[in-house]
Amino acid sequence: MTDFKKLPTSGPFRLENVTVPSCLLGQEGGLVPYAVTVDGAVLSDRTDVPRIDFGGAMMLPCFIDMHTHLDKGHIWPRSPNPDGSFMGALETVGADREANWSADDVRTRMDFALRCAYAHGTRAVRTHIDSIAPQDAISWPVFAELRAQWAGRIELQASSLAGIDRADMQGDYARTADIVAEHGGVLGLVTYPVEGLRDRLRSLFRLAIDRGLELDFHADETGDPSVGTLRTIAETVLEMGFERPVTVGHCCSLAVQPEGEALNTLDLVAKAGLNIVSLPMCNMYLQDRTPARTPRWRGITLVHEMKARGINVSFASDNTRDPFYAYGDLDMMEVLREVTRIAHLDHSDPDWINAFLANPARACGFDTPSLAPGAPADLVITRARNWTELFARPQSDRIVLRAGRAIDRTLPDYAELDHLMRTP
Repeated sequence: MTDFKKLPTSGPFRLENVTVPSCLLGQEGGLVPYAVTVDGAVLSDRTDVPRIDFGGAMMLPCFIDMHTHLDKGHIWPRSPNPDGSFMGALETVGADREANWSADDVRTRMDFALRCAYAHGTRAVRTHIDSIAPQDAISWPVFAELRAQWAGRIELQASSLAGIDRADMQGDYARTADIVAEHGGVLGLVTYPVEGLRDRLRSLFRLAIDRGLELDFHADETGDPSVGTLRTIAETVLEMGFERPVTVGHCCSLAVQPEGEALNTLDLVAKAGLNIVSLPMCNMYLQDRTPARTPRWRGITLVHEMKARGINVSFASDNTRDPFYAYGDLDMMEVLREVTRIAHLDHSDPDWINAFLANPARACGFDTPSLAPGAPADLVITRARNWTELFARPQSDRIVLRAGRAIDRTLPDYAELDHLMRTP
């Protein structure tokens, strides 16, 4: 892909007449003009260097994608969702995992996905790892290998994933928790309204407390208004005095619950200090899907109401080219564009960009993205000069700087995966 402007390949240079969201400078308001110098691998306020006029081009720090599934990614050609439903996705992924997820298969697809994310301008990723035994013993060492290989380019975290209905807290999942701790990971589960949910959650929290682990949940990814495990998670955090970060993803059912009930749950979420990550592209794909019937809702959770309560809200990619979402490329610029439309982030607070930068950093413990002197020179610069130009086009000619130098943004060819897909 061709960058819209060539930058120097050596020496410091000053980026002049760029446009940035004022919230990234700690200011109130919307977009503002800015200038900063790329001084080696960091930003500085030097002015005794060559200057480049960017004509108002928008500039952002590199993105943080805090909820992905690298281990599932890119299996669609061999395991498509038969009907586009959540159960279709769950069953298809389960069958593909049992049949195909060797260490080599997982490693190859994860590395492919990371190369996509890097080319698009992402610098930090948290991935969920399917961790029902024996897959946990296969995938976690692969994750550790890739984390080491990608150090300095993408900072990687991982969270275990299993259904709470299948996780034996005194047996296999306790062993999984040990694997997670060994690899410096995060303990996670998918919650369903199963019998004994509260006791199962208490057991999970005890596993996390004993090992000093954070928690990351998938919850209420459904259009059934009777499902409300998010509330039970918040109540358990408060009951047990759990002090480490807790993140909850999806929370779709809030949007179809009675208003008072949903808002009461959000008050409890705010009190418990939970981080919420919304995955609108995947949720739109799966939720309210019925053959021959037009969907009636967007699948997204109550992000505006959460933000109004001071809840730390982020957005992320979620699945890519697997049965849970047939599309996507771990491009956070695409996520930003689509979420703005889906969630009506326009005509709203001017600092929603933090939900793709500072908020996920806070939730996961990554360094906070910054444009201030002294920050890493890890930048995404677009030809767009304002929000409407940014969202109108995919910004395929964006510039991505890492450690102060423009990277090669050539995306990997899908044909690289053909040998795993059993395609000619």
